Amino acid sequence: MTSDDLCHNVTCTNNMTVKDDGKPSVSIIMFLAGVVGNLLALFILGVHQKEHRSRSSVFCILVTGLALTDLLGTCLLSPPVFICYARNISLIGLGDVSLCNLFGFAMSFFGLAPTLILCAMAVERCLAISHPYFYSQHIRPSFAKLALFFIYLFSLGFCLLPYSGFGKFRQYCPGTWCFIDMDADQEADPGLVLAFSLSYSTLMALLIFAVFVCNGSVIISLCQMHRSQLIRRGSMGPAGRRRKMSLAWFGHGEEEMDHLVLLALITLIFVVCSLPLTNHCGTVV
Repeated sequence: MTSDDLCHNVTCTNNMTVKDDGKPSVSIIMFLAGVVGNLLALFILGVHQKEHRSRSSVFCILVTGLALTDLLGTCLLSPPVFICYARNISLIGLGDVSLCNLFGFAMSFFGLAPTLILCAMAVERCLAISHPYFYSQHIRPSFAKLALFFIYLFSLGFCLLPYSGFGKFRQYCPGTWCFIDMDADQEADPGLVLAFSLSYSTLMALLIFAVFVCNGSVIISLCQMHRSQLIRRGSMGPAGRRRKMSLAWFGHGEEEMDHLVLLALITLIFVVCSLPLTNHCGTVV
């Protein structure tokens, strides 16, 4: 999608057919990547739990919730798009404005909920590394399940606001998808439309910023841990130093580094996917 599609596509608002410049191949690739990627993530998590024969950690529960949420979003949002391309008919032509609103709600929900889960994962890693005593005393697997529940509840309530008049969903080119209305100048009550689009984009931007701050804190803490271990090596013999470093760093730090690398990769993917929409949601002329 282009900036022109997002900010100046009034011609597609009520289109009954798909514009000729639409590319179904892109949607197919995104669908396959989403399904395969999330199924692979769930498979790896299952194998990891089986090999270690341990209860699900807070981080694993959140990762599972993230993968399931993203997989569900992919499976719900892609079929209407494929039908539109196959029949050369837009979402509004396929199911009237109600289908467009439902698609817009689903797209905003499955954009916000995974980002909130990603932020929860970053906070969890930050507490586990930077505040281990507090983490061990207060953070339990039940906390992750409760966090997922409130994330879904908040996302549901927030993304339903356009149904109450606070904001609006609109069909965008090529006519195969609907999302938050960003063209406030075209509305009878532009203030509410603008307020919701800005609220959504601001919330997404703040969540992404919080993820980067937490990840930065984790990196600093891990570097400090590694430096402290290097300093302690000075008081031991060569053989003892190597053995202790191996046990201390690669026994505990390797798992933390695995979590950090996974979190960093997921963050990068979500930032690349969400920033274009987040940016244009906040750009109203």
